Amino acid sequence: MKKLTKQEEEAMQAIWQTNGGFIKDFIDHLPEPQPPYTTVASTVKKLEQKGFIQSEKLGNSYRYLPLIAEKDYSKSFMRGFVSDYFQNSYKELVTFFAQEKEISPQELQEIIDLIEKRKSE
Repeated sequence: MKKLTKQEEEAMQAIWQTNGGFIKDFIDHLPEPQPPYTTVASTVKKLEQKGFIQSEKLGNSYRYLPLIAEKDYSKSFMRGFVSDYFQNSYKELVTFFAQEKEISPQELQEIIDLIEKRKSE
């Protein structure tokens, strides 16, 4: 899966939040300061070219629908992130956050509980 730029990712977040729609709908879901219509339209076209969304002509405008689920993109992004920055080791990722005191012992225990629960299923 292709990596998105920050601008493309923000647009995809808006598309996922609205479950598809028109460019004006997406603008309403973008962080302030909201970009101009033409900027969002250009970004949406790039997303369509990359295969993240599809367009459907309705009258004189286009409605855009997501082709990739947010969860699928998140999985792909995290795999790439862990591979690029943590030698493809989730242990290294968790160790980093533990050493930086970004994760509490309680949160770490919750992660362990999730892993153990998954093993017993």
